[in-house]
Amino acid sequence: MIEFLAITWKDFLNPDFYINNGGLWALLFIVFAETGLMVGFFLPGDSLLFVAGIYSVKLIDRIIPGGTGSDILDLTLLWVMVSICGILGNAVGYWFGHKSGPFLYHRKDNFLFKKKYLYQAKEFYDKHGGQAIIFARFLPIVRTFAPIVAGIVVMDRKKFMYYNVIGCIAWVFLMLFAGHFLDKLFLDKFNFDLKKHLEVIVIVIVVVTTAPVLWKLFFGKKSTAPAEDPYKNS
Repeated sequence: MIEFLAITWKDFLNPDFYINNGGLWALLFIVFAETGLMVGFFLPGDSLLFVAGIYSVKLIDRIIPGGTGSDILDLTLLWVMVSICGILGNAVGYWFGHKSGPFLYHRKDNFLFKKKYLYQAKEFYDKHGGQAIIFARFLPIVRTFAPIVAGIVVMDRKKFMYYNVIGCIAWVFLMLFAGHFLDKLFLDKFNFDLKKHLEVIVIVIVVVTTAPVLWKLFFGKKSTAPAEDPYKNS
C-alpha cells in the first residue's frame, strides 16, 4: 500500500516505469487503452514502444523464459502481440464512436474529456479521409480520438479496418525495431547506452511526435465556422 502511494504522476509518464512494474501485460494494455479507452490520450504510447524495443528480451521472458534466443524472433513476437492489441483498441474506439456519437457531441467538458480534442480529431479526419487512421497512429491525442471520430461519422467498417491494420502494424514496427537497433548501434559505435539515458529518449520522442500537433494548434489556420454536429438533425 505504501509503495502504491509513492507512485507519482511523473511515473505514469515514464515508459520505464511500465516496463519494470507491469512488463509485457502493461505494455499490451496501454497500447489497447490509448485508443480503446477514451481517457488513454495521456499514456506514453510512442516512447513506451521505443523502450519496449530496447527491452524486448525482458518482455518476451514473461511468456518464454530467457526469450527465444533470437533478437529478431523476440521482436517479431512482440510486434505481433502489440499490433493485435492496437488493432483491437482502434476497433473498440470505432465501435464506441458509432454507438455514442450523439452523446459525445453534446457532452460537457470535464477533467478527463475535452470536446476540443474531438473537434480537432474530426478536422484531421475530414481533411485526410481514411488515411487519417494511419497518420493518427503517429500523433499523440489525435491517435486516441481518430477511431472514435471514424465511428461517429460512420466510416465504412471494412475501409476503417483496412487502414487500422496497416497503420497499427507500421507504427508498432517502426517504434519497436527503431528502439532495439538504435540501442545496439549507439552502444557498438559510440559506447553510449540508451538504457541509461531513457529520459533523453522520452523527451526527444515527445518533441518529435507532438510537434505537428502543437504547430497545428498554434500556427495552423483557425476555423471560423462552428464545429459541425452530424447529429443535429437526428
